[in-house]
Order: sequence, then C-alpha cells, then structure tokens
Amino acid sequence: MLDVVLYQPEIPPNTGNIIRLCANTGSKLHLIKPLGFILEDKQLIRAGLDYHEFASVMVHASWTECVEHLQGRRLFAVSTKGKQRYDLAAYASDDAFLFGAESRGLPAEILDSFPEQRRIRVPMVPDSRSLNLSNTVAVVVYEAWRQMSFEKGV
Repeated sequence: MLDVVLYQPEIPPNTGNIIRLCANTGSKLHLIKPLGFILEDKQLIRAGLDYHEFASVMVHASWTECVEHLQGRRLFAVSTKGKQRYDLAAYASDDAFLFGAESRGLPAEILDSFPEQRRIRVPMVPDSRSLNLSNTVAVVVYEAWRQMSFEKGV
C-alpha cells in the first residue's frame, strides 16, 4: 500500500491524526527525526486514539536513511511550491508521499531533488499559506487510494 513520510513533524495532534489515517487506509507511516515531540506524547496518543496498534509506524534517523529504506519506490514531494496539482498525477500502490514540517515545509535541497512532475501541490485560493498537515495528507492519500479503486477497502 501507500507510504506517508513526515519530515521532522512538529505537532503531536497532526501526527496522531495521520497515524489514525494510515491505520484506516492501510498506509505505512515513516517519521524522520528530529521529531518535535516524543512518541508517547499525550496529545499524539489522544489524536491517534487506539489506532497506534493498527498502524505501521517506522522512525528514521535521517532523510538519507528513509530514502535508503524506500529504495526502488516512487516518491512524491508534497509542497505549496509543487509544480503539479496532486489530482493530475497517476499513482500506484507502492508510491510514497513526503510532507514537510508544519512550520517550514520541506528544505529546498530535498524539494529540488525531486523531478518537477513529482513535486505536487494541493490547490488553494491566492494568498493562502498552507493547509493543515494532517488535512493535506488525507487529501493526497485518499486521491491516490481512489485511483486504485479503494483497493482492500470496504
């Protein structure tokens, strides 16, 4: 299934919501250190409710380590600076989506390492800064899963 990668997430409730999303969509979650919280954070657990046991969560020490783990997979960087709308890409079940930290997004050197067609964005009205991280992850994951006819979903 799909993989969701959070680059240095900062806000526990966002990550908790994403854990719940991953559990309910069969997606795997990858967290890249440093994290802005500890994994036992009360807000993280509250937001994820009891879904932690149903979600596959892996923590990576660095972006390089995560890339090595996902070797051979097609990666998409999701950013307000993305060139292609998220709904115009064609996704496959082994794709992975990289999302930046809530306060600063993805570093330019990481974003620039992606081919332009794999730098995707969720449209917003002009002069908007960004959507909430967990909302953006949900929009992108559900579009990719929709394209796969909600495989393994009920």
